Amino acid sequence: MQQNLDANRKNAIAFYRKAYEGNPRVAVEKYVGKEYKQHNPLVRDGKEPFIAYFEKMAIEYSEKRIEFFRSVAEGNLVALHTHQI
Repeated sequence: MQQNLDANRKNAIAFYRKAYEGNPRVAVEKYVGKEYKQHNPLVRDGKEPFIAYFEKMAIEYSEKRIEFFRSVAEGNLVALHTHQI
């Protein structure tokens, strides 16, 4: 079970880093299943709205960075604590 939690944590970080640092399409292709539910009320559910949002962010905030401070995994859920600059 702990191996699955560690793998889930690593996958969540890799997904978010890839999307945030400017390659959301690859992140979605590699890590997202059939459906994508978005918690940000400014972004619609689904893969394409997610990709469009992060592609726009990459253009508008090309100098952005992200630091990962904590990750918490329980069952099939992972929460990330980040600092975005």
